[in-house]
Amino acid sequence: MLTFVVVFLLLAALFFFAVGTIGILRFPDFYTRLHAAGKCDTLASMLALLGIALYALNVFEFANLLTAVKIMAIAIFICIASPTATHAITRAALATGVEPWMRPEKRK
Repeated sequence: MLTFVVVFLLLAALFFFAVGTIGILRFPDFYTRLHAAGKCDTLASMLALLGIALYALNVFEFANLLTAVKIMAIAIFICIASPTATHAITRAALATGVEPWMRPEKRK
């Protein structure tokens, strides 16, 4: 049963990585691309790391428990650092004058 949960989490992570990649390729400007990258990569990383941590607990031993705790600590760090970095990059782009994309009929 644990194997199915791990496979589901890893496939969900793969899906969100793919959606983020498509968003980076398809969105029109820097800000929307950064949004796609920030949201999808954070969620996909969390799902992948959760799946790997559960897989480490497949054979329950102290060393495996310690490994799972370390993996979850990495996940918590990513959960804090990724949105913070995305916000800082967005503010830096705005401060340097990168204009948000607008539809051509809205520009005046």
